[in-house]
Amino acid sequence: MPIFDEDKTTKRVEDLRKMEEEELVRVLAQSKYNIPYVDLSAVTIENDALKQIDESEARVAQVAGFKIVGKTLHVAVRTPADEHLGTIKESLERKGLLPIFYMASQASLEKAWAHYSELSYASASRAGGLDISGETLIELGEKIKTAADVPRVVEELSKENKGHLVSRLLEVILAGAISIKASDVHVEPEEDRVRLRYRLDGLLQDIMFFSHETNHLLTSRIKLISGMKLTATKIAQDGRFSMFFNKDEISMRVSTVPGAYGESIVMRLLDPKSIQVDLESMGMNDDVYQIMLEEIKKPNGMILTTGPTGSGKTTTLYAFLRKIYHPDIKIITIEDPVEYHLAGITQTQVDHKKGYDFLAGLRAALRQDPDVVMVGEIRDPETAKIAVESALTGHLVFSTLHTNNAAGVIPRLIDLDVNPKILPSALTLSIAQRLVRTLCKECKKERPANEDEKKILLEVINVGIKEGKNFEKYGVSPDMEMKVSDPVGCPLCNMTGYKGRIGLFEVIRTSDEIEKMMVENPSEREIKKVAQKQGTLDMKEDAVVKILKGVTSIAEAESVVDFGED
Repeated sequence: MPIFDEDKTTKRVEDLRKMEEEELVRVLAQSKYNIPYVDLSAVTIENDALKQIDESEARVAQVAGFKIVGKTLHVAVRTPADEHLGTIKESLERKGLLPIFYMASQASLEKAWAHYSELSYASASRAGGLDISGETLIELGEKIKTAADVPRVVEELSKENKGHLVSRLLEVILAGAISIKASDVHVEPEEDRVRLRYRLDGLLQDIMFFSHETNHLLTSRIKLISGMKLTATKIAQDGRFSMFFNKDEISMRVSTVPGAYGESIVMRLLDPKSIQVDLESMGMNDDVYQIMLEEIKKPNGMILTTGPTGSGKTTTLYAFLRKIYHPDIKIITIEDPVEYHLAGITQTQVDHKKGYDFLAGLRAALRQDPDVVMVGEIRDPETAKIAVESALTGHLVFSTLHTNNAAGVIPRLIDLDVNPKILPSALTLSIAQRLVRTLCKECKKERPANEDEKKILLEVINVGIKEGKNFEKYGVSPDMEMKVSDPVGCPLCNMTGYKGRIGLFEVIRTSDEIEKMMVENPSEREIKKVAQKQGTLDMKEDAVVKILKGVTSIAEAESVVDFGED
């Protein structure tokens, strides 16, 4: 006899009711009120946005602020017809805020209102400096020019204001990271102390150490402003908060994981300036740049970038989108996650818990009649097939693929069950890239290359010349005096000898010869052999040119490319 589980049935009924309510609100928002719909169950509620409306007023008017960008406040409302909404709008405008209203369900609003309890805690602790002031960050940023300044400024401030040490510590950490252009901040508890590190130009660098007592308070503050649960210390959590620095909004994506000696925290700085890189200044040589320019301006086709995590693939795709953007065309992206917002482009974020992955996102995007689609990554056969079909049906598709080089793109797509007979008509350009640190212009030291270095450099050049590469157009020849530069270190580069990063690129166009090979499932080696005839430099050769021009060091280039590879 079957057992009737009343609790399980009740929960299932409640879940169905919630789904029906969300769908009803979504339909009403679009068809009746013509305003956007938002599901706050999938959105991080920003405390700075929530506190713009008093809790009692928010509950009466059935509204909740959930995101604030500059002076724009995003507000969820139960119904746009509520009589109290006009009063709320006037109150916000008097504060100098511009409200944008979204229609949301009762469940969404309840989730947002629950965060008022955290605001109460923050208000009670405000004497300790829980609010991050943009002015304070700017003031501290002026004192911090190098990584070595961070512990010095912390010590100075702790002497001046011992009662607010933890509050000031976070402000110094953030101001320092922004000032010296760190991409990540790592707070790592160890047995006897806590280590603070910044990631500078892709490599971690120790900044300072502090006590576990200080870290306990610092962790609570970071979790509070990031919208995390303060009491949950045994599980991994993700959060986010925003701040302003010299009128620029910088978002911080925060991650915590439990460790043996406490919670390890990584804060990633999402500075919009970091991806506002022009295609011209990414480090590609003239030939590669012209090829990319021609291909991204075509009305259809598929362009794939490859490389390991952290090789700048996303930055390259964003540079493509910014280069081709025009109000006349529709561009949609499917990303995991959306880290940087691009004006005029529809960006969507995958949500695996809700079944919205790259495949579902691509299918949905194609129903929006886009001209250009960017898929964050092709991981599975279904996504690969739909991406190829999209390129065949009049769309320009950008995406990334995990292979070691450009020649590996075709075999990888065939491994993902893409029909090799239709691939030639879809794939137009395969790109591989790596990032290398550039030598600091103030302190780098030039010297003649030693015999081992000459052997490495000449071997790459001579092989390239045999394959028909013209190195002279890049100012390089086997007869030139081989000079290389080494990192030294100075305050301007935080004593690393390097400042900034640049790309090493190789591209393969889908030529007639490569098209004929595709149907035979060629190997990487076979594709590379044919591609060499196209005359563009591969990554090894691009690295050699940059080494001889003093852009990077031979040691740095060797860390990302294998000069001994065939």
